[in-house]
Amino acid sequence: MKRLLLLSLVSASLILSGCGKKDAASAGAPAGAKKLTVAMLPKSKGNAYFLSAAKGAQKTADALGDALLFDGPTQTDPAKQNEIVEGWINKGVDAIAVAAEDKAALSTALRKAQLKGIKVVSFDADVQADARTFFVNQATPQGIGSTLMDEAARLVGSEGEFAIITASLTAANQNEWKKYIDERLKNYPKMKLVGFRPCDDDKAKAQAEATTLMSANPNLKLIMAICSPGVPGAAEAVKQAGKSGKVKVIGLGLPNENKTYVHEGVTDSVILWNTEELGSLAVYAADALAKGTLKAGDKTFTVGGKTYEISGDNIMLGKPFIFNKANIDQFNF
Repeated sequence: MKRLLLLSLVSASLILSGCGKKDAASAGAPAGAKKLTVAMLPKSKGNAYFLSAAKGAQKTADALGDALLFDGPTQTDPAKQNEIVEGWINKGVDAIAVAAEDKAALSTALRKAQLKGIKVVSFDADVQADARTFFVNQATPQGIGSTLMDEAARLVGSEGEFAIITASLTAANQNEWKKYIDERLKNYPKMKLVGFRPCDDDKAKAQAEATTLMSANPNLKLIMAICSPGVPGAAEAVKQAGKSGKVKVIGLGLPNENKTYVHEGVTDSVILWNTEELGSLAVYAADALAKGTLKAGDKTFTVGGKTYEISGDNIMLGKPFIFNKANIDQFNF
């Protein structure tokens, strides 16, 4: 009797164990499906913006049953980005998702990857169109530039001097945003751009640049940072200078990095998008390209219970969002 009971318990345990494996397979990759390797290349892997995107990317890779490789330069470095892509080509990854520091420089390596059968998408900062199939676009450059400029004008009453802090003078996406900021600036003839300075995607350097800008321009009314480390860096400079409220701070950044400054009244608003969702969508797109379920010419892309519009070869994440004192605590990234 004891022997029969023991055999029954063992059988039940094996059945339950088998059910668990089946459930896990259905939640991720189908049973027997090839496990894909998706490589994700940020501009710099220590940047909190890209770490947030990587978090969303990893969740999606796990759900799909893919292996995710996340690697990039420790600081913005186009040559290092090329080196990493070359390594992935030699490994034979299935797909690559990249945020380019230098649009032209990275495109050559990505064309080589495509010739090897590796599918390529870009996200955050695009490469040349023939070096990838889709660009996962967080928002249109025109939408970003116009939103930034309109918010800046609102805060200074549409007149006065302002300055911009960018990541680097070669950053393709930020130069594109700057083009539309300049275009929108024409609507505000009493506003004047007096400085455009790079910070190498580094908060400490952004703080130093903001301090220099305030010193060189005593009538400065606003600093606009268009890279995520630049916003808290500029805010800290304004705070240390005792100019909170006198020199406004806005920019593109992460809510969690700026909550303290927003609540203290140093930073007025932060403009961005859901960075985790951006990383997630980039992996979804790379995976679907590798599997052949997403193709050039598609008009929509439905994943994770949400349908994204495809405009040409751009998969659109959505419109920019303004985080301020009234809503910033609702977000955790």
